[in-house]
Amino acid sequence: MYKVFFITFGCKVNHYETECMKSLFRESGYEVSAEWQGVDAVVINSCTVTSSGDSRVLSALRKMRSALPEAVIALTGCYPQANREDAEKLSEADIITGTKERSKLAGMVGDCLERRTRTIMLSDYAKDDDYECLKCTRFDDNTRAFVKIQDGCNQFCSYCIIPYARGRCRSKPIDVLREEVRSIAESGKKEIVLSGINLAFYGREYELDLADAAEVCARTNGIERVRLGSLEPEMMSDELLRRLAALPEFCPQFHLSLQSGCTKTLRAMNRRYTAVEYRELMERIRSFFPDCAFTTDVMVGFPQESDEDFAQSLEFVREAGFSRVHVFRYSRRKGTVADRMDGQILESVKTLRWHEMTAAAAESQGKYLEALVGRKVNVLFERENNSNFHHGYAPDYTLIKIPRKNSKKSLRNMIFCVTIEESCSDYCLGRLADGSEN
Repeated sequence: MYKVFFITFGCKVNHYETECMKSLFRESGYEVSAEWQGVDAVVINSCTVTSSGDSRVLSALRKMRSALPEAVIALTGCYPQANREDAEKLSEADIITGTKERSKLAGMVGDCLERRTRTIMLSDYAKDDDYECLKCTRFDDNTRAFVKIQDGCNQFCSYCIIPYARGRCRSKPIDVLREEVRSIAESGKKEIVLSGINLAFYGREYELDLADAAEVCARTNGIERVRLGSLEPEMMSDELLRRLAALPEFCPQFHLSLQSGCTKTLRAMNRRYTAVEYRELMERIRSFFPDCAFTTDVMVGFPQESDEDFAQSLEFVREAGFSRVHVFRYSRRKGTVADRMDGQILESVKTLRWHEMTAAAAESQGKYLEALVGRKVNVLFERENNSNFHHGYAPDYTLIKIPRKNSKKSLRNMIFCVTIEESCSDYCLGRLADGSEN
């Protein structure tokens, strides 16, 4: 039996696809190894969102080739799909494929192990491509399951290479989702996180939307929580929000990607909303979910971002009431409109803005957590991060810790009501609301 080791870079969608590929390899007779030493094959599932991400992928490829000179190494995912010419020159990889042919990868690796022939299979996306329904038959050890239901993006933001790496929007058929969620529930998972490249566009080709997918999950026996992954602030109609609000299982945490709180910068990014429209969407969501949490991503140092533009974005973050903000510096991507723009920002300026925005994000998170003190929330416990505390998440994705009085007892994969007693920098401390021992 051949042994194969997987290395995954990037987003939750990539990690989900790796789990699906592991299932396909197992079905083909491979043993999936948790260690790279002594394996017959290595599959590197790549990311290409940033240039630093590319560097990490290429470094891993070179490291594996040096450490395992006789192994078959397959490079798959977003990097080769978006950087075809560069990828084809990578002699360290025996197999190079993109984001379209993962279902064939186990067979390609088997052929290469037997014949030692190099394979390059990279094909462009077409507008009418179907969703590739990769199947996952084994789930990881987490209490929540990430389920990919959408792929591709039609937006073509000026800084982003992903539409070239993932193609146009397409969705998992609802019947396929229903069967997958049933299997996840049977495995003992209690929470589903729906994910995609541009999740808000789920179901358009079937005259469906995100509410249909959430309802399928919520109506599956054993699933007690349904959460949405990262969302673009589009397609969030009142009817969608009304249907989500009608689901007791729905977790009211919305990760709405902002990118900038300055409308001028948003237009340069080719984002499809203004700062005012984003704030209006937040208020509409709060009208349906009064206790919801907003998390987001903010970019600093986009080309031509002036000091005034940055100040507007900074003020937006300070006032919006985000519970968590991921701050990152703009990274040039070859092949994008933004890479060709005049007015590229010095790295030193990006770094200063990153520090200032990160401080504002931390302040916003601190205020949000302080406001939770005294509330009772249901917590799905995941693991004991040390011998002193149980560790889990509230519906709004606040990390909650409670003292672990009985070191032999675990609360993992159980939901308990917790009274929040204290806020810390990025989590809250509490106690079981019924006072029971734990």
